[in-house]
Amino acid sequence: MHQTQPPYIGRFAPSPSGPLHFGSLVAAVGSYLQAKSQQGSWQVRIEDIDPPREVKGASQDILDTLKAYGLYWDGDVIYQHQQSQAYEAVLSELTSRQLCYACSCTRKMIKEQGGYYLGQCRNANNPITNNALRINLHSITHKTTQFEDKLQGLVKLDPTQIEDDFIIKRKDGLYAYNLAVVIDDIKQGVTEVVRGADLIETTGKQISLYQLLGAKIPHYVHLPLAVTAPGLKLSKQNHAIAVNKENPIPTLKQVLAFLGHPVPDHVEQKSCTDILQWAVQNWSLNDVPKQLEIQL
Repeated sequence: MHQTQPPYIGRFAPSPSGPLHFGSLVAAVGSYLQAKSQQGSWQVRIEDIDPPREVKGASQDILDTLKAYGLYWDGDVIYQHQQSQAYEAVLSELTSRQLCYACSCTRKMIKEQGGYYLGQCRNANNPITNNALRINLHSITHKTTQFEDKLQGLVKLDPTQIEDDFIIKRKDGLYAYNLAVVIDDIKQGVTEVVRGADLIETTGKQISLYQLLGAKIPHYVHLPLAVTAPGLKLSKQNHAIAVNKENPIPTLKQVLAFLGHPVPDHVEQKSCTDILQWAVQNWSLNDVPKQLEIQL
């Protein structure tokens, strides 16, 4: 019997550590167009699980910016800080299956051994309280050594990443990004993850978690990163300037040109909606530069 493809579900998942800058808008527009060009749904999730890094009011500001650029999402906005029950349920499952363990190693200790965690606590039976929780990757028989990215092609993972029992819950009780993002994507039914190439390194870890949870692994598209100089990405830490909400059309056109889709002069350009309508109809990953970074 012919199997039908599940409906496309994509997402944009910013962290509220500051306003949207050009680089984050590239990820928003790219994920939106990839979803809408396939008649899919595009969801927005605010990744607010790291309170020390959050900026007051940034979540609302990000949503206002998306609207100003004509990027309207489907369904309700999901906030990670409301998903603790789901994270705890998965942690309980992993603990009962002995797929994670408590680790007392400090950053300083790991730095002293060359910057890599060498699995010292794997069989130490440390108490869970006041310790970090690490995933036990040694329980996976067939480890992922590479994955196919729909833009970048075959991505071979760094061998140290494949062996790294990464943290899933921090010592301070906060949930780690790699745990939260996978659980959220599974819960939302995300079929394809479109994001910046700065996150390509984390993909191997996330695929390992999908394997341990027996969940279907989504497709991946890692878009080129906007950099100010080689290796220096636009980011909130580097004080990248917020995109203009009052006059969004020039920036939207810049983003589309960056993604290999310059807007022709004959296209109606009275609003972001006009431009996005053209972009949805003409979007093709084949036209997006197959680069990890592009200097502005």
